[in-house]
Amino acid sequence: MSAPKLQTKSSYASSKGAPPPVSRQASAMSTPLSRQTTADRDPLNGHVGHLTEPQQRAFSDFKRIIAEQRLYIPPSQGTGGKASHDDATLLRFLRARKFNIPGALAQFKDTEQWRQINQIDSLYEHFDVKSYEEAVRVYPQWTGRRDKRGIPLYVYVISELDNKSMAAYNKGATTKSQAKGATAPKLLRLFALYENMLQFVLPLCTYLPDRPNPETPISSTCNIVDISGVGLKQFWNLKSHMQDASTLATAHYPETLDRIFVIGAPSFFPTVWSWIKKWFDPVTTSKIHILGGADVRNTLLNFVDPADLPKKYGGELDWEFGMTPILDPNARQAVGELEKGSHHWVEGPVIWQFAQGQEPKAVAVGSVAGKDRREVVAVMHTEEIQSNGVTSNGIAPNGLVTNGMSPNAISQNQIPLNGSVGGFPSEKLAVDGVDAAIGAQPALSSQFQNVKI
Repeated sequence: MSAPKLQTKSSYASSKGAPPPVSRQASAMSTPLSRQTTADRDPLNGHVGHLTEPQQRAFSDFKRIIAEQRLYIPPSQGTGGKASHDDATLLRFLRARKFNIPGALAQFKDTEQWRQINQIDSLYEHFDVKSYEEAVRVYPQWTGRRDKRGIPLYVYVISELDNKSMAAYNKGATTKSQAKGATAPKLLRLFALYENMLQFVLPLCTYLPDRPNPETPISSTCNIVDISGVGLKQFWNLKSHMQDASTLATAHYPETLDRIFVIGAPSFFPTVWSWIKKWFDPVTTSKIHILGGADVRNTLLNFVDPADLPKKYGGELDWEFGMTPILDPNARQAVGELEKGSHHWVEGPVIWQFAQGQEPKAVAVGSVAGKDRREVVAVMHTEEIQSNGVTSNGIAPNGLVTNGMSPNAISQNQIPLNGSVGGFPSEKLAVDGVDAAIGAQPALSSQFQNVKI
């Protein structure tokens, strides 16, 4: 099955020409976009295919150590020659710790145990569809579009998080007792959205070669955070919600943010910023850019093509917060069956399923009225992609696995739970990527079977 020739997205505008303007307020609270860092000179520094010699040595040592600690199965020992975690997944933990091996090891080990305790992989596949859609309303939403580098563009409109919507969201979470170390149910709904990003959005964007560096996985998101019309009281009421989400996401989904553009900042925002910046480290705050009204359109258009930017922010896309994603033409060519009508979208969790000799399939999972669903909703047309010499993340389609874990992923008995897990600062939030992939999922225990969270 051959797809039409894909158009090529615009080259990344910040790599040529003058940097976009930043508001006076932004200059006082965020790193100017004109300040060039190592990542700006090589945006893929530390990613697969873009490692310096010291980084490569650290990476090799890291893999050896986690294999010795039975946290990782190398390809030579894995089923079908597959490693338990792909290289891109392991590298995001190293990037989060600036290639400091002890720090990366502590975070990686802690995340593996957290995923096991909360049965994250299975939980996503059995997630109640209605509960999932409730969570979508109070967290960043994918527009269905990508920036000029092929990175998915998300939008978060804070004014939509009023008392009524938050009360409905909190009411929908169960309050049953949790296993020791388990995450609160309402926050697990947030992680269902992260899993959707990992297991559906990022693989889809990775498979499309109409971007710079198609040999490197798409492993992060570009975000517009709209805080226009939000009062100080609403910010205060949302403080706990946003802080808890930031802390846990930082700990277990490192390197998922590329850039955050904050727009509509009110006059009192410096007060709010004094709270927020404490949640993040300097690396993260350097990725947060606060734009004044006159700067919004010009700045965003440096990073996003007009056709992919919502009209509200100066683009041409007829999309607003609360709408389902509207795929760009190239993505529709690849998975045209996914959209059934101009704004129809599959509700609930979706994964990519890979099998030897078959094109990847998008499968709607989760549960409806207590019954699991598993319905193929789209097929990825890979012939055109492979003819361009590109496979997802440089891995054969049947090699893509959930969270970088292959079907022979480490069993519960292989992950030590009784040892010391080195601590790391909960406020750390690194940027630039999480790899995504899909594979076999372990069975969900009766504790979580068809649970509405």
